[in-house]
Parts: sequence; structure tokens; C-alpha cells
Amino acid sequence: MTRLDSVIRRLTAQRDLLDWASRIISPTGLVLELGLGNGRTYDHLRTRLPGREIYVFERSPAAHPACLPEPKYLMVGDIFDTLPPFIEAVGRRRAALIHADIGSGDERLNREVALRMSPLLDELLQPGGLLLADRSFALPHCEDVTRETGVAEGRYYVYRRQPESAYSAAEQRTSAR
Repeated sequence: MTRLDSVIRRLTAQRDLLDWASRIISPTGLVLELGLGNGRTYDHLRTRLPGREIYVFERSPAAHPACLPEPKYLMVGDIFDTLPPFIEAVGRRRAALIHADIGSGDERLNREVALRMSPLLDELLQPGGLLLADRSFALPHCEDVTRETGVAEGRYYVYRRQPESAYSAAEQRTSAR
């Protein structure tokens, strides 16, 4: 497969998943875009979810001017500096949808970032909330539901936070040991 074919498959999967998620997420809850890039997926989300507040996290915004969110929805800086205070401000279990497209060409670094970011995203997703991502994450309170979407394995990753009751009993059993 050529690199062009690969990027087309990735972008097609990304678009299809954003459309799917936009149809099924809770009508309440925050929407987050982690990694603005040139603004394509942000633009797609705001078109698919009109009227929803979409918070965007980007280290160094350089998107097309028509694809920039209003300043109050743009969190500029390193995600590990901006996401924790954001969670403190808005509260835990508030996100209906998080889209994370944060990869680079360095797979070791990508894995480190995903592992470090996992606890933040795990606590931010509301029950039933979805994480769509360009890489795998370690989310103990979420189920990998990628197979439900029809996207090829390893192309994109989809996680759904389980209802509180689904993991509180398991956590109680684990802590009782």
C-alpha cells in the first residue's frame, strides 16, 4: 500500500467515525478535539454538531483561519499543561465525545504520550462517552468498541466509557483482595 493509499484510508475512517459518533453521542456533554492541526476534523465536528460547544487543544495553532474556534474554546499549549486545569474547571465525567489525533512519526513517543494521557481522558469521559483516536489508549473504565464501527482493526480506535455500575463492582472486588 502506498503512503497516499494509507492516508486516504485513515482519513476515510476518521470521517466515517466522526459521522457515526455525532449521531449516537449523548445530547449533553462536552466535545473535545485534541490536536487541531489544520482544522479539518474540527470543521467537520462543528458542522455535524451545530450548537455544541467544542473545546480544542493545540500546542501551536496554525489552522486555516476559517477553521479556528473562538478564543474561549481554544486551549493553547502543551496538552499536559492545559488538560488537567481544564478538567478541574469543568469537572470529571463531562465529555460526551473526545477526538484525539495527536500522533507523530515517532511510535515510541506516541505510545508514551498515549499512556500518559490515558488517565486524563479516562476521568474526563462521561458514562457512555466516546473516545475516537488515531492510536490505542489504556482506559480501565472504557470498553474498546472499534469492532462495532466496522473500521479495520488498527486503522482507528474507539472506546466507550462504561456505566459507573459496570466498573464500580469490579473495583470493589479488586480492592477487597
